[in-house]
Amino acid sequence: MDPIPPRVTAAAVWTGSGVDVGPVPIPALGTGEVLVRVRLATVCGSDLHTVTGRRPAACPSILGHEAVGDIVATGPDTDAQVGQRIIWSVTVACGTCQRCRSGLSAKCLSVRKVGHEAFDGDWPLSGSYAEHVVLPRGTTLVAVPDTLPDAVAAPAACATATVMATLEAAGELTGKRVLIGGAGMLGLTAVAACAEAGADVQVVDLDADRLASASQFGGRVSDGGLVDVAIDYTGSAQAVADALGRLDIGGTLVLAGSVTPGPPLAVDPETVVRQWLTLTGVHNYEPRHLHRAVDFLDRTRERYPWSALVTPPVRLDHIASALRPPPAGKLRTAICP
Repeated sequence: MDPIPPRVTAAAVWTGSGVDVGPVPIPALGTGEVLVRVRLATVCGSDLHTVTGRRPAACPSILGHEAVGDIVATGPDTDAQVGQRIIWSVTVACGTCQRCRSGLSAKCLSVRKVGHEAFDGDWPLSGSYAEHVVLPRGTTLVAVPDTLPDAVAAPAACATATVMATLEAAGELTGKRVLIGGAGMLGLTAVAACAEAGADVQVVDLDADRLASASQFGGRVSDGGLVDVAIDYTGSAQAVADALGRLDIGGTLVLAGSVTPGPPLAVDPETVVRQWLTLTGVHNYEPRHLHRAVDFLDRTRERYPWSALVTPPVRLDHIASALRPPPAGKLRTAICP
């Protein structure tokens, strides 16, 4: 007999001026829905941008889209298994629109996003800064192997999966000279993934401490020379321009950090043509990238110090202290609801 799911949970509701932690009712589960007890959540930089006013977001809302948890209940018509430890996708796609059918479910015409929905809408328990989250039909669920700690698995739902998407866009990496822009969570993950793929990986970052940590993940400080592939996670127009200027013949530039409006980038079409350059962008990711993220983290769990990048978890009622940049030497703050 399946356990009876709880009727009330605790959640941190972002109000625009702060966070209110309190009881929230759990709705009856609809077709294809899954109720997850959050084990651990990590604070993505985009949520810090929300609470500091740099990124527009639904308000009030329950933020949080990097997490790991256990399935505690399911609605009708779902194959999910109660008791399974999982991570889940940021995007929730319809699966039927033209974009979904063409393989771009990340840009579904009716896409909804975990941790981005209005608390007073039809999906109040959408974020992981809560004891429970409701995952609708269309959310990708990926089982987490027992060998992978919660603190390592949680960032896979955003940072690691996004990196997998950017590497796919970059193409073959074996033997290539690769430049990674930014040594934050995405950047260091990309350094490790490119190094594992057999690339010579260089890194640029304005933060000297972050730059120094690149060597622990298979990279080195940039030498300023030409590269075959550049991947930018900074979103800085200057960093993007510098990366574009370093591409060798046949080079590829992948942009993933430019998610807010910025100054236009000067691109000389003749240079693109004569040097056979490729410029592309990646936003969100597809289900296959989330599966690859978990596989990659599990495969490299003993090779790279993933756990060292995450702080010890704070309790949900102390979440205000977590919604600020992590301390030196850390790239993610953890919350344990």
